[in-house]
Amino acid sequence: MFCRLKVRSYVLAANVAGTLKVAPLQILKFPVVLPHKVLDAEKFNLRFSDASEITEIADKLRWYRYQKGLRQRDAADYAGIDRSTYIHYEEAGRDFYPKEHMEKLAELFEVPLEDLLDDYNLFLLRGQGAQIKAIRQRLGLTQKAYAAQLGVPLQKFKRWEQGSVQIFKST
Repeated sequence: MFCRLKVRSYVLAANVAGTLKVAPLQILKFPVVLPHKVLDAEKFNLRFSDASEITEIADKLRWYRYQKGLRQRDAADYAGIDRSTYIHYEEAGRDFYPKEHMEKLAELFEVPLEDLLDDYNLFLLRGQGAQIKAIRQRLGLTQKAYAAQLGVPLQKFKRWEQGSVQIFKST
């Protein structure tokens, strides 16, 4: 006999050899989704057999999304961003990815945040200012000398080191 507790939750009760046996039953309902273009997903997965082979964030996002059988809309909704924004995340050529969006996507894909990021975004995540300052101090250079060596104006270099201005990936 089934006893309904709430929506999709039941208790199965049966008399077995004079003993009351009880078992919980939870009915799960979820859609099975596939990438919008299955052929594209198959080609992509043949190109990269493992995420460790991928260096670009756009490709990593696509790879993990395909592995989970999700649509771009599903990933965007989970991250709390527009679908068009997520589509741009999967397009080559983007440099910066907001930490809060990447944290949500890493959670969705069940991977550490660091696995989704490239070297540039890891550099930003770990604090560009502190890293630039540590490198400069290790080299024994003043801000002025290091800025000159890098070929950037001193004021710009100071803002990088203070973390008040984000360094460009191309720099």
